[in-house]
Amino acid sequence: MFDIRRLRLLRDLDRLGTIAAVARAHTCTPSAVSQQLAALQREAGVPLLERRGRGVALTPVGVALAGHTEAVLAALEAASATVAAARTGLTGTVRIGAFPTAVHTLLPGALVALGRDHPGLDLSVTELDPAAVPEALREHRLDVALLHDYDLAPVEPDPALDSAPLLDETVFLAVPEEDAARDAAASADPVAGFGDADWIVGSPGTLCHTVAVRACLAAGFAPRIRHRVDDFSAVLTLVAAGRGVALVPRLGVGRLPDGVRLLPLAARRRTRIAHRRGAGGHPAVAACVRAVRAATAAHLEAGAGAGAD
Repeated sequence: MFDIRRLRLLRDLDRLGTIAAVARAHTCTPSAVSQQLAALQREAGVPLLERRGRGVALTPVGVALAGHTEAVLAALEAASATVAAARTGLTGTVRIGAFPTAVHTLLPGALVALGRDHPGLDLSVTELDPAAVPEALREHRLDVALLHDYDLAPVEPDPALDSAPLLDETVFLAVPEEDAARDAAASADPVAGFGDADWIVGSPGTLCHTVAVRACLAAGFAPRIRHRVDDFSAVLTLVAAGRGVALVPRLGVGRLPDGVRLLPLAARRRTRIAHRRGAGGHPAVAACVRAVRAATAAHLEAGAGAGAD
């Protein structure tokens, strides 16, 4: 019988590529990871790892075993969900992760409903960039999370997660009012008219940063990045002050400052709600998903959110 903790290390080595990266993900030392993987190899009785340069790589058997690990972990999640469903009432901690605009707009209604309908739940919210969500779910730092991608920067589905569509919204180019006339050049892409503008983008490594750069490159130029700001309210304030232009999704618009014009793009941002594969039957996870869906629908019906355009 294989140790599930060691199987997770093998799975993560296959995913992350180095012992050092696995150690960082599990907050332990590379030596400890190596020892556990060596013990797993002894349990298997066949080579799972091989030297490759200064590092290690999985053998074909190791790759196959890592692949089976996802199914094993999903089965354990499903087993936990079955046991939880047999209990009376919903109790325990539910850790919810979301990107900033969702925390401001979608989660408040969901948290109110969950607190009212399931007072035994201890709800915890973490704000984080969607790029960090899969790792946080895999490592049990989150139970349910919102993540998104753009058609300009699609993200491959994570085999460790189950997810379902939640929201599809327009992306706008936010420009100072006096510069909006540049859009009149009959261009199918408003971004093309702002190749000489200063750009306000997200921090390097965030999805928003990647999308802004790709949108500009698709329009035929590299953006002249002047400001790096992650909060869309602050971004729009800078645009209103004439400090540059920026891409803003519908959910990030909020109260539009005076002096800002929004030019709709063909690009879309797609939000999904995710949890670990197999955990969808857990009553607390299911209740959280239902609450977020209902809060999203209410937000859209109020006319303040995305997806109505």
